[in-house]
Amino acid sequence: MSLILPGPEAHFMSAPSQLTISIGQYSDKGRKEINQDFHGVYIAKEPQLSAKGIALALADGISSSDVSQIASQTAVASFLQDYYCTSEAWSVKKSAERVLSAVNSWLFSQTQQSQGRFDKDRGYVCTMSALVIKSSTAHLFHVGDTRIYQLHGNSLEQLTCDHRVHVSPGQSYLSRALGIDNQIEIDYRSIPVETGDVFVLATDGVYEFADKRFIAEAIGHHADDLDAAARMVVEHALSQGSKDNLTLQIVRIEALPAPAADEMMQHLTKLPFPPLLEPRMEFDGYRILRELHGSSRSHIYLAADIETNETVVIKAPSVDLQNDPDYVERFLMEEWIARRINHAHVLKPCALTRKRHYIYLVTEFIDGATLSQWMLDHPRPDLETVRGIIGQIAKGLRAFHRLEMLHQDLRPNNIMVDRSGIVKIIDFGSAHVAGIRENDTPGKEHALLGTAQYTAPEYFVGDGGCPRSDIFSLGVIAYQMLTGRLPYGTQVAKIKTRAAQKNLIYSCARIVDRSIPAWIDQAIQKAVHPNPEKRYADALEFIFDLHHPNKAFLQKTRLPLIERDPVVFWKGMSLSLLLVILLIGIRSALA
Repeated sequence: MSLILPGPEAHFMSAPSQLTISIGQYSDKGRKEINQDFHGVYIAKEPQLSAKGIALALADGISSSDVSQIASQTAVASFLQDYYCTSEAWSVKKSAERVLSAVNSWLFSQTQQSQGRFDKDRGYVCTMSALVIKSSTAHLFHVGDTRIYQLHGNSLEQLTCDHRVHVSPGQSYLSRALGIDNQIEIDYRSIPVETGDVFVLATDGVYEFADKRFIAEAIGHHADDLDAAARMVVEHALSQGSKDNLTLQIVRIEALPAPAADEMMQHLTKLPFPPLLEPRMEFDGYRILRELHGSSRSHIYLAADIETNETVVIKAPSVDLQNDPDYVERFLMEEWIARRINHAHVLKPCALTRKRHYIYLVTEFIDGATLSQWMLDHPRPDLETVRGIIGQIAKGLRAFHRLEMLHQDLRPNNIMVDRSGIVKIIDFGSAHVAGIRENDTPGKEHALLGTAQYTAPEYFVGDGGCPRSDIFSLGVIAYQMLTGRLPYGTQVAKIKTRAAQKNLIYSCARIVDRSIPAWIDQAIQKAVHPNPEKRYADALEFIFDLHHPNKAFLQKTRLPLIERDPVVFWKGMSLSLLLVILLIGIRSALA
C-alpha cells in the first residue's frame, strides 16, 4: 500500500534552482493474504519545498499482529502529513523526531486498548524508515528492521542498523519498533548529497532475498524507469522464496538548489521575532488592519492577505520573551498543533503560500466573540443553548484527545462563538502532545500552564494531565454558563495536597437556579469531581448525560444538606456545638 503526495508521477521536475528527484516504488503482498507494508512520498510545493524538503517513508507491520497494517499506514501517513505541519523554524531533526514521537504515543495508546496490552506481538506495532532530503542534505530516521541504502556504483551501502536481536540462527526478535513502548528511541543521521545520488528503502521481505548486486544492476538497467526497477527487484525476491510482504522505494537526486537558495534555507531555521505591528502596515504580504488583543505574551492582529484580500488573524510572539527558549518552543509548538488538527470546532490555520521572514502564526478570522463576552451578553442562557455550546466544545476537545493531545487551557476566553452560533476552540499555547514534552523538558512537564479557575485539581499537586483534566475544565464552563459562578469558587488553586483535595466541596448549582434539573447538576458534578478517576472518561459521555437523565443520578435520594446548602449546614453545625457546650457548662455548674 502506498501514499503519494501531491501526485502519482514517477519523475518530479521543478525549476533548475530547486530540489528535484526521480522516484520509483513498488509493493506486493507476496504470499500473504494482506499487505502489511505501507510506503509514501511527499513532494512539497514552494515555499515548503525550500523550507521542509522532500520526505519519503516506509513502514513494515509485524506479521504476528492482525492490526499492524493499520499501524504501518498510520505511521507513514501521519509522518508525511504532520512533518509539513511543523514550524519552518524547527530543524529537520527536531520536526521529524517530534512527529515520530507523537505517532509512537498514539500507536502505543491503541495497543494498550487492544489485545496487544497483554501481548505486544499482537499490537499496533511496525518498523519504519524515513528519508527527508532538504537542500543538499539527506536526513535519515529509523526504528526497526526496514533499511535505507545508498547506491555506490554497482554496490549498496547500508545506512541504517537493524534493531533486531538474534537468539539463535533461526530465531530473532525486534528490539525496537513503533508502538511497543510509550517512549521511542529513533536513530538519526545526516549525510551530504550530490546530484545523481541514489537511495533505496526496503523491507526485509526484499533485502533478505534480493542481494545488493542484483538491486544495483536493476536500478542501472532501468535508470529511466525507477518504478520498473522497483518492480523487477520485488518480483526477483518473490521468485527467490520470500514469504513476507515486499516493498521497495528508489529515489535519485536530479537537481539541488543553488547555493543562494541553500543559504536562504539555513536562514529559515533562525527566523527573528516580528516588530510591533501597526494599522496600515504591510508585513510579509499582509496588511495590518488593527490589533485585536495584546498582552505580555503575544499580540494578535486583524489583517488582510494582499494577494487574495482574505481576512486573517496574525498572532505574533512578544519581543520581550524572545530570549526565553521555553516560550519560543511553545509558540512554535502551537503552530504545529494548529496544523495537525482539522476539525470544524477547532481554529483553522491558513496555508502557507509565501516565504516568511519572521515567526508568527496566521489563522482564519472568526467573526464573533469569545465565550466570555457571549456570557456577558447572555447572562441567563436557556438550558438547550448551553447544551449546544458545550456539545460543540466537547467535539473540538475530542479532536485533541484522538491525537493524544491535551488542550490544558480550556476557558471562556479561549473559545469563540461566531455570528451563526458555531463554536471553535482557539489558542493552543498550553497544549500538550503525548511523547514530546516529557522528552524535551524533564521536570517541567507538570508546570501549570492553564488558567487557575478552570484548571483541574491534579495540576496543582504536580500531577500530569489527561483527557479527564480537560473534561474538568469543560464542566466548569458548563457550570458557569448555567449559574454565573464557579463550582468550587477559588478554592481549587489553594489546594496543594491530594489529601486536601478530598475536602473540596461542590456548590450545588440548584442553589443558584432551582430550574436546573437535579440530574443535570449531578452530571456537571461528576465532570468536575476532584478525583480524575471519578470524572467522565470521554467528553461525549458528559454531553450525553446533559441530554439524557442518567439512571444512576435519578436513583439518588435527595441530596444531603451539606451539598444543597453548605452555609446552612455549617451554621447548623455551629449551633449544635454551641448547645452542647452550654449543656456541658450547665451540668458542671449543677455538679
